[in-house]
Amino acid sequence: MIRLDENDISFPDPELYDGHDGLIAFGGDLSVERIWFAYQLGIFPWYNPGEEILWWCPDPRFVLFPAEIKVSKSMRKILNRNTFSFSENQNFREVIRNCQQANRKGQSGTWLSDELMESFIQLHEYGLAKSIEVWQDGKLVGGFYGLQIGNVFCGESMFAKVSNASKAGFIHFVETNKDQLELIDCQSHTEHLESLGATMIPKQEFLKILHENNERR
Repeated sequence: MIRLDENDISFPDPELYDGHDGLIAFGGDLSVERIWFAYQLGIFPWYNPGEEILWWCPDPRFVLFPAEIKVSKSMRKILNRNTFSFSENQNFREVIRNCQQANRKGQSGTWLSDELMESFIQLHEYGLAKSIEVWQDGKLVGGFYGLQIGNVFCGESMFAKVSNASKAGFIHFVETNKDQLELIDCQSHTEHLESLGATMIPKQEFLKILHENNERR
């Protein structure tokens, strides 16, 4: 594992470096430039606030191919009843703030520090990060955000204040954008996303798709 220089945004090549459990490097900073560069390499930050920044590229990688999304009969009924309405990039700050404050099973705190949150807000202002909002009766009840790198969407975090809100938002996003999206990076396994069709693929396969996508942009 390599310590990063705060004055140099370079990273170890994740194709050549196999860190423990996908841990590639530590240290550095959370500047907009470093985060954007990291995601283009398939690397993302994940750490406990107050501790050193950790940078990851796990193998295998948890992803969803849009054509393979699974929608249960019960979720299809919810979508068909128009229980929720959806928007994109209408309230990025509130979406990421709700993601920061959401209670996570088995977690006592949040990995989404104020500094990291502000960097993602800047990335949104530059047109590199997007949010999906889920509304019910005029209230924001769910959503998620992530970085868009060409035809690859790197999902970061989601929240739901009512049952099925984030799931409905994710399905709507995938079905609406499936012709433009090649891959959704889910990073690490969750049962929630597995139920929607996300699966594990080798790191090398993920990086190949990401790099080919970067070359086409």
